[in-house]
Amino acid sequence: MRHFARLLACFALVLTACSHRPMQRASETEARTARVFLSYQSQGPLALQAFLAQFPKGADLHVHLSGAVYAETFIRDAGEDGLCVDQGALKFSKPPCKGQAIPAKELAGNISSEDQDLYDRLIDAFSMRSYVPTRSFSGHDQFFSTFARFGGLDKRHTGEWVDEVASRAAAQNQQYLELMETPPFTHAATVAHKLGWNPDFRKMRQSLLDQGLRDEVAGGRDEVHAAEAERARIEQCGTAQATPACGVQVRYIYQILRGFAPEQVFAQTLLGFETVEASMEAHDSTWVGINFVMPEDGLISMRDYTLQMRMLDYLHALYPEVHISLHGGELAPGLVPPEGLRFHIRQAVELGHAERIGHGVDVMYEDNAPALLKELVQKHVMVEINLSSNEGILGVEGGDHPFPIYRLNHVPVALSTDDEGVSRIDLTHEYVRAALDYHLTYADLKTLARTGMEHNFLPGASLWAAPDVFTNPVAPCHGQAAGSDHPSAACQDFLDRSQKAAAQWELERRLRVFESRF
Repeated sequence: MRHFARLLACFALVLTACSHRPMQRASETEARTARVFLSYQSQGPLALQAFLAQFPKGADLHVHLSGAVYAETFIRDAGEDGLCVDQGALKFSKPPCKGQAIPAKELAGNISSEDQDLYDRLIDAFSMRSYVPTRSFSGHDQFFSTFARFGGLDKRHTGEWVDEVASRAAAQNQQYLELMETPPFTHAATVAHKLGWNPDFRKMRQSLLDQGLRDEVAGGRDEVHAAEAERARIEQCGTAQATPACGVQVRYIYQILRGFAPEQVFAQTLLGFETVEASMEAHDSTWVGINFVMPEDGLISMRDYTLQMRMLDYLHALYPEVHISLHGGELAPGLVPPEGLRFHIRQAVELGHAERIGHGVDVMYEDNAPALLKELVQKHVMVEINLSSNEGILGVEGGDHPFPIYRLNHVPVALSTDDEGVSRIDLTHEYVRAALDYHLTYADLKTLARTGMEHNFLPGASLWAAPDVFTNPVAPCHGQAAGSDHPSAACQDFLDRSQKAAAQWELERRLRVFESRF
């Protein structure tokens, strides 16, 4: 892996052929803030944490809801649900509690030293806390094993979990989340297995629709509506007691489980497209896109990767307005054979029509990597960078990570958390890490935040006149200070018609307020 640092140096001169973007001249307040940032940066991670805690971070676009919740919450919820804790396997189980299993509710209130030990071991089992990789059980193994251990909780807690993630975002001056979630698809999977696999996508789709696949669309929408209603109740939104979390916009990405038979993957993908399109047609932007999840290095994930991208190619032609973000290149040498590193990102973009790539760690191992980087720039495909997750799962960090190569070649990138509960981090932690490990400037951090908001899946046109260039607003807002409190009538009308632009304007307002403090 260490030779990756050398790759960076080797490719640095070759890959700078992309034209440099125009630089925006820093205002006096921004220049002053940049100097303060340098002072904090020179003092190390603790000082930088204090500076960046309230830096406006915009969006976190790569978040799995189940992995974003901290273990302590799951243990409390298991007690409320009457679940058991298997002390041997360190996971939840259904009652009655037999053998080594004890009621989860015993891990609440006044507990004994033995209970505290079990509580601590559960948190470690549900996360990467205290984990030290071994030859037989890697960080990758520990990370993905956590989800089965804290499974089985009642879905009635979903609104509570969204509130937890939104409240954490609000505390960090973060305004937008796209949460990956898997709604019910039992009927779609049952019908798919009954029909069996048909490589004729058109016939397979029609058979699924004829068997009532759309019947589950309403359930997927109702589930997130219920979660949002419960979240609003907890946060007391619309009242004088409303919490700051009410100011965090939350949208949902439909998760598709890529590690199953082709007929199930196709059926769930079709259901995802149908669900998102139905949401759009109802002018309800709760569901905004789809994504494939589960380990990319899994047997079926690797075997059927191209087939799954072809499924997306077919369905994208039928549902062209549905946004697509894909996990691609969450791989490293040794995890899969070398051949497995050569094509995932390119196929995700060219066949899968991905507008965003999650992780993208193996990009420099792809065939003709320089051309692929140029293609990402030309198509304005953003890469969701997950530094802590990539270290924990893949063992990739520092000079072995392609983050600086993406930036060098002007590929749009933004920081995200992936599974902050499992990794025991938050988005501020990722900003601190990026700033220190890659010697970023204050202007670099602003670009990362703006890029996230530029590539969110909110409906409407961008605030910026040119894609990924954050210098000039669109014509209705031209000549005005972005984020000002009193936009012109034409600009306000534009913002009212575009949720995306309105969110970008809000980020600029927050940046202005933040910089005014220094």
